[in-house]
Amino acid sequence: MTTTVFAIDFDEKTVRVARTLNLIAGDGQTNVLHLNTLDYSRWNEITKQEDWNDTYNEGFKKLKKLQSKGSNDYSQFQFDLVMANPPFAGDIKENTIISRYELGKNSAGKWQNKVGRDILFIERNLNFLKPGGRMAIVLPQGRFNNSSDKTIREYIAERCRILAVVGLHSNVFKPHTGTKTSVLFVQKWDDELCPKKEDYPIFFATMQKPSKDNSGDKIYLVDPETGLPALDKHNHLIVDHDLFQLSYMKQDGTEAFLEPGIAEAFEEFAKKEGLSFFR
Repeated sequence: MTTTVFAIDFDEKTVRVARTLNLIAGDGQTNVLHLNTLDYSRWNEITKQEDWNDTYNEGFKKLKKLQSKGSNDYSQFQFDLVMANPPFAGDIKENTIISRYELGKNSAGKWQNKVGRDILFIERNLNFLKPGGRMAIVLPQGRFNNSSDKTIREYIAERCRILAVVGLHSNVFKPHTGTKTSVLFVQKWDDELCPKKEDYPIFFATMQKPSKDNSGDKIYLVDPETGLPALDKHNHLIVDHDLFQLSYMKQDGTEAFLEPGIAEAFEEFAKKEGLSFFR
């Protein structure tokens, strides 16, 4: 099975760095594209620019093949997986963008003058998914708790099965931000892969190990036998966290494993629930 990976970002510097890293890793046909994901109505205008076309055309041709049948405005795609960490700061205020999103409306059904970027990214990323496709997205904790965001939660639940919510430590994104975040995992409803249900269990977990200190410096795993920094089999330092089971190389050359983490607990949950991707 061939796997095609795409990355889309509106910041040109970020895109250039990502493409360079891919080329260094041996990916000569990198699919990292410089586009405004939310403002897809202008994609035709951007992609006709000669300089853009010279750089990104090959990757964009592959992306267009994943459009939903009958969709010619780049609003709907057929991705199996989407992973997103949208920006939290700032609002979208352009009416031409907001008017293309259901989540651009308030609870009374009226178009809003401004909408948080992450809110529009929820809808945009769900529209990238095919039925049965899955998404993981980092969101501010308030989206899960605030009473004012109830309509957002209802929008998600209507279109997807909520698989899991994993709370991240507030130090995870330091020094850039101390915003408390969680990762939302969903699977789009599908008659075969994810039949729609009204009532079902959801996996919840909270990260206990911060992985970084209050200054944003990484906390590394320590070998309990030597008191020295633990190393993996590639002689790399290991960031200490409990998101998945960590292992390190002992002095005698054998591999030691720590307690299972959140990922292993979710795997057990997924098997018990008979989720399609763990059958």
